[in-house]
Amino acid sequence: MRGKYLNLLLVITSLFGYLEWGGGRSMFLFRAEFEILSKLFTDTSSVLHPFTIMPMLGQVLLLITLFQKQPNKTLTYSGIVLLGILLLFMFIIGILSKNPRIIISTIPFLTLSVLTIIHFRKIKIL
Repeated sequence: MRGKYLNLLLVITSLFGYLEWGGGRSMFLFRAEFEILSKLFTDTSSVLHPFTIMPMLGQVLLLITLFQKQPNKTLTYSGIVLLGILLLFMFIIGILSKNPRIIISTIPFLTLSVLTIIHFRKIKIL
């Protein structure tokens, strides 16, 4: 049961990643995902990008594990990798730009990712 809670927390913490870019513009990932999903059926070509598709696929994989009796280790790891690419990239950008908001927004996901991997390595499920 702990694996399900960790996977749910991974999805939740991934939504609170914070983005900032030129012109004083900023957005949390949950808002960006909402905009992507709203444009998906009207302007599909504008949202088809690896940095939009991969993290959303990672979230879907983690959400699938919530409905399994025992969360699948492979799906969990795949979800972490797909989400982690974006959030680790954001963390590095936060460090390089010395932006504490971006750094702090990504730390919960990165920490939970490590804890989840440690948890799933200790148990003997597939």
